[in-house]
Amino acid sequence: MSSLSLPIPAPTRGRDLALITALGVTQVAGYGGLYYAFAVLAPKMTESFGWSPEWTYGGFAAGLLIGGLVAPVAGRLIDHYGTRLMMTLGSVLAGLSLFGLAEARGPVGYFAAMIALEIVSTLVLYDAAFTALTQARGPGARRAISQLTLIGGFASTLFWPLTTALLNSFDWRDIYRIYALFQIALCAPLHLLLLPGPIHRTASSVPSADAADASQVRYLEGNDRRSAFALLALAFSLQGFVVSAMSVHMLTMLQGLGLSAAVAVGIGAMVGPSQVAGRLIEMLFGTSIDPVTTAWTSAALMPVGFVLLTIGGSAAALAGLFAIAYGISMGLSSIVRGTVPLKLFGPAGYGAMLGKLS
Repeated sequence: MSSLSLPIPAPTRGRDLALITALGVTQVAGYGGLYYAFAVLAPKMTESFGWSPEWTYGGFAAGLLIGGLVAPVAGRLIDHYGTRLMMTLGSVLAGLSLFGLAEARGPVGYFAAMIALEIVSTLVLYDAAFTALTQARGPGARRAISQLTLIGGFASTLFWPLTTALLNSFDWRDIYRIYALFQIALCAPLHLLLLPGPIHRTASSVPSADAADASQVRYLEGNDRRSAFALLALAFSLQGFVVSAMSVHMLTMLQGLGLSAAVAVGIGAMVGPSQVAGRLIEMLFGTSIDPVTTAWTSAALMPVGFVLLTIGGSAAALAGLFAIAYGISMGLSSIVRGTVPLKLFGPAGYGAMLGKLS
């Protein structure tokens, strides 16, 4: 299959705004429909299938595992064919997978749909979106990544209450059908119309400001690169494990501590604004702070939040402080996932690199 070699267009405010806004919308719809809705719908799904919760969450875990294994392949495909084609295709496949999940009637159909959903999510969520920004902006993508995650932080804030409200009128299958339409009718057209196609960088195609910045940068090589990559992969994996678990278990965990369902949803909804607050601070002041320092801050805040939750028990105030600390940590970690690899290893093969780090 041949691909069109496109020069990197000189950045303009209008083009950057359109790209970041489009990706922001699709990331909110993607994380909201593919991840956060599950936390609300899982008990209803368990009841509908008539099996134990372990089966419901086991399907989600199996999908995460296999999705992580195929992420490097997805990254290479995105690097080769461009984010326009792969993210558009990913949105269509995500919609079809959600339709498949809505039609599942037993363990085979359920596990197949969950695994398919997590595989195609590697083509539409943050790693793919960060690659789109890096393909468009090269080494100058850090600010754009921060701006994108600022919008994406509203996914849980919007979709936990939205999904809870929809349950008053629809069952879980219909809700997933609605979210499937979001992917096909909203996300796919935005990806098709506004994302960059395959890009082959040349010296003349890099915007002059970015070229000047890039000429001053020295990326890690040899043993230093391999060691840093291994440590970064370990850190991302450990933090990703916690975030993935919390995205589906937070509401259940908070209720298990003695909080009512309404209070649990309210505290869970605080995570989104806290993510946004952390990302806003990073966006405003991050240009003067090394991305690695931001990574350390993110890593330190998460255990602080869990300590507050552990000692607070059913105290809503301390649970709220947990949500704030956890949300800020989670918000910064999303930025770190895009900016630290870019700083340490450079933009070459960025999609495949993020896939391996998954």
